[in-house]
Amino acid sequence: MIATEHPLCLGLETSCDETAAAVVSRAGEVLSSVVASQAQLHAQFGGVVPEVAARRHLEASLPVVERALSEAGVRWERISLLAVTRGPGLPAALLVGLAVGKALALARGLPLVGVNHLAGHLYAHALGDPGQNARSLPRPAVGLVVSGSHTDLCLLPAAGGLVLLGTTLDDAAGEALDKVARLLGLGYPGGPALERAAREGDPTRLSLPRPLGLLRGPRQEQPGVVGGQYAFSFSGLKTAVATAFGRDPGLAVPDVAAAFQQAVVDTLVQRTLSAVRDHRVHTVLLAGGVAANGLLRTRLHTELHALGVELRVPPVRYCTDNAAMIAAAGWMAWQQGGAADWDLDVDPGLPLAL
Repeated sequence: MIATEHPLCLGLETSCDETAAAVVSRAGEVLSSVVASQAQLHAQFGGVVPEVAARRHLEASLPVVERALSEAGVRWERISLLAVTRGPGLPAALLVGLAVGKALALARGLPLVGVNHLAGHLYAHALGDPGQNARSLPRPAVGLVVSGSHTDLCLLPAAGGLVLLGTTLDDAAGEALDKVARLLGLGYPGGPALERAAREGDPTRLSLPRPLGLLRGPRQEQPGVVGGQYAFSFSGLKTAVATAFGRDPGLAVPDVAAAFQQAVVDTLVQRTLSAVRDHRVHTVLLAGGVAANGLLRTRLHTELHALGVELRVPPVRYCTDNAAMIAAAGWMAWQQGGAADWDLDVDPGLPLAL
């Protein structure tokens, strides 16, 4: 519990398989952040089952909210704003969170704002450590948001807003990591399992391609554009692993895991360095669940440090899905547009925007 006089926001996050609630002050102080994971539930299926996730959200939402208030040491009377994820994500899961958010806001007479989940990952950088004020997002900067369903490279110009430089043309980086982990029999969640296996492997034992052909395309830097030199593609890389493993089942799983992880990280780092050089920024904001990957963090830090560029990464607990980042983004949404109308709806395909 943190003593603060700042107004408080209750954030709700249900975009996938994590039911989360958090209390965050307008200064970015995190008073509580509660996450109820469904990982064990979905492990038996080898991935998230949307209908199962939605039912568990129904069961867990109110207990998680009450726990977040209890851990923050505050009553409902201290809450000034309610923020809920409206997209992107699984439609049924998003609908549960939005319905709960609307019901609580109506019952408590609170303003409600809908938050872009991907923007929330960026706003994890605006969360302060206990007792400290939040850091504002630095500008100009390049942002790399890497998660299970999204791989987005963006520019945060000095004048404000966001320019989407490139996104994935097929599988996201996290999705590819999960699929290859399943192929190798490493279990679920796949990303962390593959990283653990890769620590024991030799990435040079298997030669894998790097999806660099897109770099020959025209430079495209308009919002919503996905092609061009900043685009990502991991489907072919995933297929190359499946083909190699099928031809030689004797390949050591740790070696395959290490080679694949190296190829994914090489691609993410290369695109990011290209954007940094082209736009002459001195800060990179890494965010999203894959930002917890140790090799990615180390490689980006090393490469960017050599260029005199600062890498900022949230604490691991705020890289994966959580509601503290949603509350932080909620304060910004409130300042920019005020409360949402009661006909606010979910948008499962919502693109990255601030």
